[in-house]
Amino acid sequence: MTETRTIEELVNELPSDGVTVRMLQALDFVAPGQWKNTVNFDQLVRETTGDPDEGFNFKVRVRALRHWEKSPEGYQRAAFVFRTIDTSDKALGAAALANLAAGKFSFLSFLDKITPKADKAQAIDLGLKLAAEIVTFCLINGLPGDSIGDFVKALKTYEKDSAIRMAALVSADGLIPLGPDFVEVSLKTLEKLSSKDLESNSTYQRIKDFIPGSGVIGQLGFLNNGLGSVKDWIGGFVKEHNLTPELLSGKFASFLSGADRKLDYVAGFLDVTTNYFEHTGTQSIARSLVTRAMMEM
Repeated sequence: MTETRTIEELVNELPSDGVTVRMLQALDFVAPGQWKNTVNFDQLVRETTGDPDEGFNFKVRVRALRHWEKSPEGYQRAAFVFRTIDTSDKALGAAALANLAAGKFSFLSFLDKITPKADKAQAIDLGLKLAAEIVTFCLINGLPGDSIGDFVKALKTYEKDSAIRMAALVSADGLIPLGPDFVEVSLKTLEKLSSKDLESNSTYQRIKDFIPGSGVIGQLGFLNNGLGSVKDWIGGFVKEHNLTPELLSGKFASFLSGADRKLDYVAGFLDVTTNYFEHTGTQSIARSLVTRAMMEM
């Protein structure tokens, strides 16, 4: 299972606006100036090299694309995971956005059409997204898929696309749906899960072949270990930026009218209308390829 399109195509096909982009822009206050929504591969090359020499940038570009083609088990699989973790049913969200754009109903009326996820489902989704982040980090860097320790070390130096992605994970999949104690809540929930609970999750079914662990029980252990390993980092991140569900909903209110009123419904809306993992993940992979090519030259 790999990506069939080139990384150039993937970057160039990214949207320049939309709910995903606006949500990420609203999170700039936790990672000031880190993320720029670059949706053109050639522009990403120039930004990453910082070199005005177009001849040099062209050579970097060619080498980066060559690495993409020669590493289907790394970069292409990572792109597949980033996209797949975000491919929950978007039909409801797409219909909602169309109706909102047409002025057929308000955001608040749409909220009433969403059934918030139970804490169990939210905890599983959080665990799976973090697992996807660890897996893609390992794929991109040529590490064994269960290298949680290396991931935790690297997390402290995350920047740009990766930094904003983790900010979104903490905010949209942690604080808003589960509250300020979301890590503890999720860990306790994951510890009580049965193999049947995980197997019945549609997101798990889509990415289970990428999750390290022997069988479902082993993979449950990986989800637990992954979330537990970043508990301190998340706690420090939340404290450093004074993050609360109320603060975040206020930030999101700039593009979601009424977002400060029903946090659990807002979480559901963001879930069906955003694909921040795929969006920023594509940019992270492209930047990694370009950086590798540049360093080799």
